[in-house]
Amino acid sequence: MKLCLILVCAALLPAEAKVVHRNTKLTLCSDTPLVKEDIFGLDGEEVWHADFSLGKGVMTLPQFADLFSYEKGTYGQAVNDIEVCRATLGHCAKAYNYPAEPKDAPQSSIYSKEDVELGSKNTLICYITGFYPSQIEVSWTRNNVNVTDGVSLSRYYPNPEDGTFKLVSTLSFTPEEGDIYSCSVQHTALDRALTKTWEVDVELPGVGASVFCGVGLAGGLLGVAVGAFFLIKGNHCN
Repeated sequence: MKLCLILVCAALLPAEAKVVHRNTKLTLCSDTPLVKEDIFGLDGEEVWHADFSLGKGVMTLPQFADLFSYEKGTYGQAVNDIEVCRATLGHCAKAYNYPAEPKDAPQSSIYSKEDVELGSKNTLICYITGFYPSQIEVSWTRNNVNVTDGVSLSRYYPNPEDGTFKLVSTLSFTPEEGDIYSCSVQHTALDRALTKTWEVDVELPGVGASVFCGVGLAGGLLGVAVGAFFLIKGNHCN
């Protein structure tokens, strides 16, 4: 599958030249209609993206950080950018003599969003980064059984440092003692699926402290008993 990535970066330098910010514009397309993205970012964080399923642009920064907004025509421009990207995709490949597509294998990690409490709803996060091209498949299992309910997959985000991609997949779950979850990633740069596992292992709260206090209390009572014994014995001797 052919893939085209248009990444435009601009450094914003204030007059005093003390802080440098990086403004990013990403347009991603391929010869597969479903693969398309148009994103604006600032300092590695997404600011705006085109939601092609809803047919509108979406601001992704919280309101308190929204120092500016994009014009309504920005979404229309994103649609045009995707069309131009697709139209030139074949010409670009031909111009560069149909080069082999570079491949970078992903890395992943899995962790819970909140502290784990048995029976309390939580979210598992599978963070995947460093991969190229962007096409990737993510799947979840619970005790070796595939899970699809409660699974979400984020958009592709560019890594400004090297042009690779990152994304996040989440799984809503209710932890039960002994459950084992896994997040598996399949990518063209991998010989086999990259799988990370996570096990529900909740320690009973305060057990160590209770044992320590219990031992200390027992030792204290034993000391009192021994002291009383020698005190009584000493009185008898007198």
